[in-house]
Amino acid sequence: MRYKNLLPTMLLTALLPIAANAAEDEKIWNNVLKPEYFAQQAIEESNDVIELEAPVRAEDPALVTFRIVSKIKQTKDNYIKRILVLVDNNPFPFVGDFDFTPDSGKADVAMRIRVNSNSNIRAIAEMNDGKLVMTKKFVKASGGCSAPIGANLDEAMSRLGKMKFRLEDEVKIGEPNLVQLMISHPNITGMQMDQITRFIKKSHFVKDVKVTFNGKPVFTAKTDIAISSDPNFRFYFVPDKAGELKAEVTDTSCELPTKRDVCTKGNTYTGTFKVQP
Repeated sequence: MRYKNLLPTMLLTALLPIAANAAEDEKIWNNVLKPEYFAQQAIEESNDVIELEAPVRAEDPALVTFRIVSKIKQTKDNYIKRILVLVDNNPFPFVGDFDFTPDSGKADVAMRIRVNSNSNIRAIAEMNDGKLVMTKKFVKASGGCSAPIGANLDEAMSRLGKMKFRLEDEVKIGEPNLVQLMISHPNITGMQMDQITRFIKKSHFVKDVKVTFNGKPVFTAKTDIAISSDPNFRFYFVPDKAGELKAEVTDTSCELPTKRDVCTKGNTYTGTFKVQP
C-alpha cells in the first residue's frame, strides 16, 4: 500500500525537470522571441486553427519528425496565410516561415527538424485577416544541431540540389492532394564536425523553397539550419487540371551559425513533375 502512496510523489518528481524547462522556454519566448517576431501583437494560444504532431522524446535529435495539421479549410475568404516555426532553445531558434494560399488546399506541412536541447516547438499561424494563433509542443532532445556530418559528405555534395516529387495517391482534380518534395542537400549547421577532417564545417543550408503548380504558388518557405539534412517536405495543393509542379530551391552559406549578417548566396536548383489526373 505504501508504494501506491509513493506513486504521485514519484510522478511529480519526474515531471519537475520538464516543467522547469518549459517555464524557462516561456522566458525565452516572452523576453526574446515574441518581441523579435511579433512585437506588440496579440497572439491567441489555441489548437483550434493548427495543431502540432511531434514525439515527446526524440529518438534522433537531428531527425525529429514534425507535422503541422490545419483545422480549417483554405478558402478565398478565410485561410491560413503564413506559419512561423520556432524551437525556443535551439542556438538559432528560427526553423522556417511557410506561406500558403487558397490553392494550397490545406495549410498542413510535415518535415524533419533538428532539436538541440529540451525545448518547446512553436508554430504561429497568421490568418488572411491578420489574426495570430499559436500552438506549441515540448520535445525532449539533445545535440540535434551539432550531430556530426555523415561520413559521405563528398557523395552528398555530388547530389547537391537534386530533387524529387512524389504524390501520395492518385491525383484528384479540385481537391487537396498530398505531395512530397525531397531535396538532396546536407544542410550543414555550422556547428558540426566533419568526421574525416575533424574540422567544423561552415554552415551551408537551404534558404528558400518555392513550389508552384502551373505558375501559381502553392507552397513557399524560408528555412534555416534547423531543417534536417536532405530536406523533406510534405504539403498539399489543389490542381484544377493536368499540369506541372515546379520547385525552385536556393541555398546559402553564413560565416557564423547563429548570425545572418554575413552570408553568401549560393545556387538555385530547379525540379519539375508532370501531374496527370
